[in-house]
Amino acid sequence: MIDRFQAYINRCNLIAEGDKLILALSGGIDSMVLADLLLKTKVDFVAAHCNFHLRGEESDGDEKFVRDYAERNGIQCFVKHFDTEKYASENGISIEMAARELRYAWFEQLRQQLGYDKIAVAHHTDDQAETFFINLLRGAGLRGLKGMLPQNGVIIRPLLWASREQIRQYAVENQILWREDHTNAESVYLRNKIRNQLLPAFDELKPEARQGLYISLEYLASENELYRTLLKEKLAQIVEQDGDVQRFPYSAFLDCFVPRNDAKRLSEAKAPELVERPGYSFQLLFEWLRQYGFNADQCRFIFETMNTGIGNKYFSSTHQLIIGRDELQLSEIKAVENEEVQIGVGEDVIVLPIHLCFSKLEKTPDFVIDKSSDVAQLDFDKLKFPLTLRHWRYGDRFHPLGMKGSKLLSDFFVDQKFTEWQKRKVWLLVSADGDILWVVGHRIDDRFKIKKETKTIFECRMVK
Repeated sequence: MIDRFQAYINRCNLIAEGDKLILALSGGIDSMVLADLLLKTKVDFVAAHCNFHLRGEESDGDEKFVRDYAERNGIQCFVKHFDTEKYASENGISIEMAARELRYAWFEQLRQQLGYDKIAVAHHTDDQAETFFINLLRGAGLRGLKGMLPQNGVIIRPLLWASREQIRQYAVENQILWREDHTNAESVYLRNKIRNQLLPAFDELKPEARQGLYISLEYLASENELYRTLLKEKLAQIVEQDGDVQRFPYSAFLDCFVPRNDAKRLSEAKAPELVERPGYSFQLLFEWLRQYGFNADQCRFIFETMNTGIGNKYFSSTHQLIIGRDELQLSEIKAVENEEVQIGVGEDVIVLPIHLCFSKLEKTPDFVIDKSSDVAQLDFDKLKFPLTLRHWRYGDRFHPLGMKGSKLLSDFFVDQKFTEWQKRKVWLLVSADGDILWVVGHRIDDRFKIKKETKTIFECRMVK
């Protein structure tokens, strides 16, 4: 196994002569085997262990095990403690995602502090299979389905060639001790369900089913690399840089799929409904805009309104997109630097800052108020434009829906049990005269609610 380990490192150029590594050492079988292989191949490394405090005494036992191992083998060991559950709650993410964000952020901080070259993690082929199915179930494209790379920036995966069974066999043969995480056998998290339920069923389909999957993943990785290269070249041909503005002409959609000598059709192209293969057109648009923080839902909305929404504006956290008559215009928005975005108004104006959609509509007899916290429906005639999206400021006050009087936002936050992180990140929709119309995702102002006499509605909807 040592020979294959060294051959894989050489083939993928993972560790150069003189490189210093930080090894993510959890105490589990995978990272303990990687530590043993690094020691035997005389790689210069230190250990980094995360105590996420998710399994009580077991987490502390893992830490002691790693510390003792490092001391016995003369390895410098760094340990970091995290309140993982609190971080997950404050950021509205899963425990799995919280642990991932915390550990990689700390690994990189430690790497820079020490002046080391790379961070080694012990992912293997079975992890690849699990990641493939996770991304498949989430609806990933080629980039997500290709799996993990042997090297991604400063992160290297020297065991990505080995299976879980090969790693276990090596550990037993070389009398390597490890800590068993009992939660791996529990099918609580999606990854564990795939590991414990889906993959065993997959193995029963045909002999060497996983080997076929691993080969497919290698093909996907190669095809993704080629796709990215060709895409970069194509966008360089299409997108025109005009000062601070990038211009994406609609003719580019047709240019991809019809003969270049079909000048008449190209000259008449105004919008993507003329394209014979709109799925490809959307993908081209998405690949351009995702670089600037636009998500798939935003891009699909933009694509579907290009014919009818001339003048509409769409926002990511850093950029603004305007729909023109013959082109899309992208530019960096300066307002975000002050955490404030202005919103104008017009017939059927739709704006998408921070994944929000704004629209104007007439109240009909069968209208029913949407009481979802993701939607704010306001009396249009009571609003003063331009509106502004901004964060909370000291002294802000509004009239929470259902209350007759006003309330300090700071008191509202206390009532709603906001964390400090939530208070800093929450957005407010504010009128031109300073009235807070909506604490986005939480409560509208009672003075601007829909009433019987309301004629026109201004709807604000969170896009997820």
